[in-house]
Amino acid sequence: MASQQEFIERIQKSYSPKGEYIYLGAGMLDGTICADAKINLALKMMNRHGLIAGATGTGKTRTLQLIAEQLSNAGVPVFMLDVKGDLSGLNKPGESNANIEERVKALDIAFTPSGFPVELYSLSGKIGAQMRATISEFGPVLLGKILDLNDTQTGVLAAIFKYADDNKMALVDFNDLKKLLSYLSEGNGAQEIKDTYGKISSSTSGTILRKIVGLEQMGLSQMFGEKSFDIEDLFQKVDGKGLISLLNISDVQDQPSLYSTFLLSLLAEIFYNMPEVGDLDKPKLVFFFDEAHLLFKNSSKAFLDQIEQVIRLIRSKGIGVFFCTQAATDVPESVLGQLGNRVQHALRAFTPNDVDALRKTVKTYPASDFYQIDKVLTSLGTGEALITVLNDKGIPTEVAAVHLIPPTAVMGPMSESECKALMQSSDLYKKYQEIIDPISAYEILTQKIEDKLKADQAVAEAKEASAPRSNGRVEKSTFEKVMNATITRQIGREIVRGLFGMITGKKTSKKSGSFLGF
Repeated sequence: MASQQEFIERIQKSYSPKGEYIYLGAGMLDGTICADAKINLALKMMNRHGLIAGATGTGKTRTLQLIAEQLSNAGVPVFMLDVKGDLSGLNKPGESNANIEERVKALDIAFTPSGFPVELYSLSGKIGAQMRATISEFGPVLLGKILDLNDTQTGVLAAIFKYADDNKMALVDFNDLKKLLSYLSEGNGAQEIKDTYGKISSSTSGTILRKIVGLEQMGLSQMFGEKSFDIEDLFQKVDGKGLISLLNISDVQDQPSLYSTFLLSLLAEIFYNMPEVGDLDKPKLVFFFDEAHLLFKNSSKAFLDQIEQVIRLIRSKGIGVFFCTQAATDVPESVLGQLGNRVQHALRAFTPNDVDALRKTVKTYPASDFYQIDKVLTSLGTGEALITVLNDKGIPTEVAAVHLIPPTAVMGPMSESECKALMQSSDLYKKYQEIIDPISAYEILTQKIEDKLKADQAVAEAKEASAPRSNGRVEKSTFEKVMNATITRQIGREIVRGLFGMITGKKTSKKSGSFLGF
């Protein structure tokens, strides 16, 4: 077995980046904390993505917090999913206690309490600034996943989106989608699409409508509409520190497909709209995807292939993505292979499935001269992890069992009154409180139906009265006026959809509302 001095020298050589870095903790050997064996993660390698894994209660959330804190200090904005609402304490300086004092003494570091700029978001709008997307932006594939539709139903949804795109109808909220679905599944609308798009059965349209109504009854319809979220708001800095944006999902925890899919849509939008920047000294944004297993659960191969493509290509946009889950086996191999930085907390081996997961996880780590990795993974304590990252040259570092540093902000939630005060003082909270109801599919179809009824009635009356036609100028219908209006022409250019059926163009704000520009 290698000596402690050899271990320290190897760690120092492996974990000493030339540029800016974040400090994770000190290496451990045979249960001894070696303060000089410092474990650093180069900022320039954080767009090579990462994995933070471990059993419940092993300290994953606090690892997320300490990494987010140091990224913020380095001027790098962070986006995080706050599953239980207990990361909001990042806004306030922490307080020392006996456990922290013992930890910093062992690591030979100072504890300096610090708070960080935090923005609170939510999908319901009740516990943070409202995060929204328009139905058109979201696309049929991701919406089908949220609604838990099967392949046939998702295919029908795709045809509906295609009709809306071809006919220059913006789908802003569920009212638009319900109106269009009803129109295309019966009467004149069904005849209109029969040859070009295919017939929509009443059972399929009824199922989709029931799923939509189900989400509305949960109070989640407001996550679709205007103003839709502007991704530029994630890239802000405050007093030189990167903004930490927290999406609080404590009120929708029982809807995992909802928030995991919404996160993916946000990541895909960032991918579409951010320019290529190549390798930077530090990332432009780091995106932490907590409860990552929910994203991959029951997903089709085509869906997983598209996720893989986003993760593979988004690093060239200067974006780092870290998945957080219980076991490395929760992440498909095609995605796991792209995660260069690994922080593995303790694993348990209580069941045959646990043993199998442990065996597979061990195989994903480089061989070590200092550890039997399977034994280390089952013996790590809370706040300890097995780590390997990429060095400056993109080469995996030595595997090290690490005693992690403590976060410097509060390790827990803010009080309800503090959260309300933070929200009320936020410019972004005020920005997304505004609800806009632009001219969209609902208004266009309503007027189209009314005009058709009036036209039919006029024809009937003309036949009945045999009255001569007027030689005066024919007034355009309201529908024609809407379709020829300047604002409609601006949203009516060719629509291009990319991965997940999402619109690839950027959004621009108009005086009369926020519309899509292509």
